[in-house]
Amino acid sequence: MTLSGVYLPLITPFAENGEIALDALEDLANAAIEDGAAGLVALGTTAEVAMLAEEERRAVVEVCAKVCRERSAELIVGAGSSDTRGSAEALRALKAWPEVTGALVTVPSFVRPSEAGVLAHFTALAEQTPVPIVVYNIPYRTGQSVGAATLRRLGELPMVAGVKHAVGGVDQDTVTLLADLPEDFAVLAGDDPFFSALLALGGSGGILASAHLHTGRFVELTEAWRSGEVAHARALGHRLSAMSASMFAEPNPTVIKGVLHAQGRIPTASVRLPLVPASQASVEAALRLL
Repeated sequence: MTLSGVYLPLITPFAENGEIALDALEDLANAAIEDGAAGLVALGTTAEVAMLAEEERRAVVEVCAKVCRERSAELIVGAGSSDTRGSAEALRALKAWPEVTGALVTVPSFVRPSEAGVLAHFTALAEQTPVPIVVYNIPYRTGQSVGAATLRRLGELPMVAGVKHAVGGVDQDTVTLLADLPEDFAVLAGDDPFFSALLALGGSGGILASAHLHTGRFVELTEAWRSGEVAHARALGHRLSAMSASMFAEPNPTVIKGVLHAQGRIPTASVRLPLVPASQASVEAALRLL
């Protein structure tokens, strides 16, 4: 699996009755691929996956699999937990969808294993997964920081294709990792405002919630850095960074849903508790930056 370009971690739109608005989900998925996204991510954090019932999760993957099958796009599915055995089970279950090309697996949260434990966790999963793994490194949510040396060792595992790197900025480990990557190991930006910075340092692409808006511009930014159009890439990157930051003024995906609803692209801005809808002020501020 070669990870490159923009991947959209889809929200889960809800209808007035609280059920998943599957038609709206399909429309969002199709629009992203139409605008140049390399693929979709189903059941990521942006999807409010923790608040979805098992049958709802299956329905989301079915919709995404249909779109990716019809459009020959990649499909990455969020899978796993802090339990290695349970994560292996979740990965094996992905065999039900031949369209799935990868699995997004978060560094174990809450239990906060050592870096040796993180390496052992992914080594065990790499031996059992039917699809390549994208490690999700997000200390903000996991409470566990994974350094460049450990990430490099993870990248040497045969079924680990890359990392969604979301450390809250561009730190020394980010620079060190990108300076010496394992062969065929991709670094995808996971912090939307720092997408351009990671591309400039050699990142392969990004998994970007704010790419629900102006997907094509994020694709354009990726291509600009690749082709060496530095001035254009820098200017476009600054504009997209400001827009992205506005989308995270309140917990993800509340502002994004507010904006999509204001645009008439989803039937409601509803989120599920413990999330609450974004304030009108945050939504309006984000709309102004579009």
